[in-house]
Amino acid sequence: MSDAPLETPFVRHLVRQVRAQDSYGVWEGKPDEELLAPFIVTRAQRREMPIIADPDPDLLARVEQFYAAVGLALEEATGLLGAPLMSLNHEGFGRVLMTTGRLVVLNLYLRDINRFGFESLSVLADKGAGLVDEARAMIERFPEVARA
Repeated sequence: MSDAPLETPFVRHLVRQVRAQDSYGVWEGKPDEELLAPFIVTRAQRREMPIIADPDPDLLARVEQFYAAVGLALEEATGLLGAPLMSLNHEGFGRVLMTTGRLVVLNLYLRDINRFGFESLSVLADKGAGLVDEARAMIERFPEVARA
């Protein structure tokens, strides 16, 4: 992993997703690390969170921003649009699919979403880049379906 996770394509797209939600300019001028702070959840913080809880709208927005950033980084890497589709129930369990053309490039099950987060910025960058790589490998395996 790069020494500068903020410079990775995935994290750059995630920062753009977060900034795009700032319709009133409240976060203008704030550093990227501060904008990404809600994505960082340490093990101690995770232990304090309830196991069963309804996810709040801010949390759901972060999950959507994360997978939208994966789709944008995939598009940057391949030139093909990655469209995330997310379905969650009120308890925070569900699924994320990402399609490119007619191809499902990611199929992820989500559980315990109220504890969504990453141990550090480096882990966040690695996870996002890993998902992009996984989706890119699927596109390379089935390029005719991805371009359909």
